[in-house]
Amino acid sequence: MTRVYVEVSGESVALAAAEVAAAAEALGGRRASDGAGPSGTVAVDLPDEASAAALAGRLALARRCLVRRASGSEIEPWLRRAATDVGSASVRRIGRPSSGTHDPAVLRAGRAFAAAGGRVELDAPDRRFWIHSSGEGAEELFEEVAAVDRRAAAARRMPTLPFQRPVSLPPRLARAAANLARVRPGDRVIDPFVGTGALLAEAGLLGARIFGIDRDPEMVRGALRNLAHLGVGAQELLVGDAGTVEFSGEANDFDAVLTDPPYGRASSTGGEGSGAVVARVLPRWAARVRPGGRLVVVVSGPTDAPGREWTEVVRVPIRVHRSLTREFRVYERADVTTTRS
Repeated sequence: MTRVYVEVSGESVALAAAEVAAAAEALGGRRASDGAGPSGTVAVDLPDEASAAALAGRLALARRCLVRRASGSEIEPWLRRAATDVGSASVRRIGRPSSGTHDPAVLRAGRAFAAAGGRVELDAPDRRFWIHSSGEGAEELFEEVAAVDRRAAAARRMPTLPFQRPVSLPPRLARAAANLARVRPGDRVIDPFVGTGALLAEAGLLGARIFGIDRDPEMVRGALRNLAHLGVGAQELLVGDAGTVEFSGEANDFDAVLTDPPYGRASSTGGEGSGAVVARVLPRWAARVRPGGRLVVVVSGPTDAPGREWTEVVRVPIRVHRSLTREFRVYERADVTTTRS
């Protein structure tokens, strides 16, 4: 296993950390139990260093993936050796990327790299190195092995889509929710409250086979337009009451339920209270999730676990927009043998 440190962004540190851990698990890794690292990073163990690129490609609430290369007196010799194989590199300090001209450790590292024939290039270097001061006072050298494309999520914002509604989960938060569900390519994911399709879009972009339901025909048509715009194909989207409607064929079991239930005046519940709808619908689809699967729900009020075989593993409140705060809750279904014991 390879230890990777993921620098998270500031939208919500708790949600970002949970996203990183779940995404690492989806790739066959795990959150490091002894993962002390630079401030603002989350340590995970991945199958290999190449997996860091796949992790960065999944994440929304992060900036970059780092691997520790050297510490203390070994930093300058390591950079001199690296300079023989690298055309150009940048050296910055983690958390203060623009302070290099006044940072003695950064300057020493840059000089060591240049003295061995490397070229220091800040704008478009071949490799990026980062300095960090450890708790023991020693400097550490990290290399950025993958970067998160934060512009990709911005390109999926509501104003860019063909079907728009004033209340929809922003794509970065929707991607975080899909990662919390540990979505893997080929997984079967259902959203019983499709809305504009934001959550299913992110699950589909991660390779899931997606299914959805909404009682409003206009929402289903609009969600299909948005999915097509993003290059995502749905297995089946149905118009109907998610408490009674059934999919065709053998679409009876799922790897995850991923949903943002209706709330507020902008939602359509057919006159039924939002809480009552959720209490009636979620247990029905949660019962069809395989052992070890997850239920990820974004809620604005109390929501109980869908059954005693489910355990809450994440609960993070986050301000979505204006004065609205919602909770990201993640429940995991126990293995059958665990449930019976």
